[in-house]
Amino acid sequence: MIPVLAAQATDHRFGAFDLVIVIFCAFLLLGTGLFFARRQKNTEVYFVAGRNRSPLLAGVSLFAALFTIIAYIGIPGEVVQNGPMLVMGSLCALPFSYFVISRYLIPAFMRLPITSGYELLETRLGRSVRVTASITFICVRLVWMALVIYAASVVLVNVTGCDRKWLPLIAAGIGGIATLYTLAGGIEAVMTTAVLQFALLLLGAALTISLITLYSGGFAAWWPQQAPGHWMPQPFFSADPAIRLTAVGTFISYFISTVCAGGSDQVAIQRYLTTRDAAAARRAVMFGHISVGTVMLSLGFVGAALLGYFTQHPELLPAGKTLAQAGDGLFPYFLSHGLPTGVSGLVVAGLLTSAVSGVAPGINSIIAVLNQEVIEPLVKQGRAQEASKVRIARVLSLVIGGIITLGSLAMSQVSGNLVEVSGKTINVFFYPMFSLFFLALFVRFANATGAILGAIYGLTTAIVVGYWDALTGMPRVSFQWIGPTSLLVSLTAGCLFSLVPLKGRSPAVVWTFRLAALAALALAVSRVAALHP
Repeated sequence: MIPVLAAQATDHRFGAFDLVIVIFCAFLLLGTGLFFARRQKNTEVYFVAGRNRSPLLAGVSLFAALFTIIAYIGIPGEVVQNGPMLVMGSLCALPFSYFVISRYLIPAFMRLPITSGYELLETRLGRSVRVTASITFICVRLVWMALVIYAASVVLVNVTGCDRKWLPLIAAGIGGIATLYTLAGGIEAVMTTAVLQFALLLLGAALTISLITLYSGGFAAWWPQQAPGHWMPQPFFSADPAIRLTAVGTFISYFISTVCAGGSDQVAIQRYLTTRDAAAARRAVMFGHISVGTVMLSLGFVGAALLGYFTQHPELLPAGKTLAQAGDGLFPYFLSHGLPTGVSGLVVAGLLTSAVSGVAPGINSIIAVLNQEVIEPLVKQGRAQEASKVRIARVLSLVIGGIITLGSLAMSQVSGNLVEVSGKTINVFFYPMFSLFFLALFVRFANATGAILGAIYGLTTAIVVGYWDALTGMPRVSFQWIGPTSLLVSLTAGCLFSLVPLKGRSPAVVWTFRLAALAALALAVSRVAALHP
């Protein structure tokens, strides 16, 4: 995770004026929520913005929802610590993921006037699969938001130079701001602030690169001429699961994770649904991918600039740290120690906006799912009832905000840098969740039993691969293997279990088969755990 970096107070440039800028940004976010609050008359506006947003706004909002402070800090740290392979491989995968999402998934989601993407699953595979997907989504978003709050809190501790004991209070502040402006302004407020986030993140990257170029005496002075000695080998391809990164592995894993998120995550699906039709939704996906690629490439250059700058000036590194160790903490450190007063506050305001924009869409999307699964069945239709649904949604927003704020305090226990932690916590849910949609949309013989068992097998596979070293005591398996193995197991198991002739059988026979399948999985996991010395 992000280390809390210590440095002498004399070289710390984040001052009172910077703090004023950050506080102003916080009030701006809250004001945005209050501005849109009066328009939240019903759930159609609160969750899908009346289905008339422009593709550009929806696309930038899609970027903001999926590209959080985790990536903003993690990508430069990854380049500094391990090299540019992750950035290059991911950029190459973006056109292919756009093609798959826009060509095959968008038409399915835009065919019906739905609010939750999981409504599609019920029409094909039944209520049980819809509930399974909804619960899985809620779990993944709760973990995602907790990780975002934790990462943002540590970044702000690093940047402001305050004591680590203030970490819980800072986490509560970030969670509180995200919760309050989301419950007030709904999806419209969330999408509007996405534009501010995108502008501030690009500005922060541009300022960092420009100032390092100025400090170094030119672009060529910091551009790496050869791979540093602390970078691990990153071959084009290797079947060795212990190799952390390969070019092919990066391409495949990022392609799979992007498609799975775009095809099963309610946060993404909800952005499609805010547009008028499938054509507009495709353009929204295009703008979202362009935004991701632009910021990712910029952050790759930020990482290279930081690497060159601190290679030239190792004496400016935090006390006791090296380039091989600083990683995720180096960019925040430079923001507070390398940028002039005022500029530092502006960039940190962008980080705060990024953190809030990573949390707010998750809160709104979870409430959208709960609205379809819980609120709608309990509250009758009508204008007065619509207002009641919005009030209930706002109360649930407060509850979820409290849960994720508390959950953020546990994130420090997961090992690895931000890129690895994301793969081992957030992404393990996306692959089996996407398998439910794939089976429902493209496999005609799939059924509820096969789909759910396949998802359980895939989730278990992701956890085993992600925590292989902890379970077995053997060398760590690269996080890039989590997606391909989990998705392959989910789809294979889902298809095979669906072929078992259970139609027309008694409930006792069906449940006996299900329990036997789960027992076989438990036995396999116990055999893996038995490998631990």
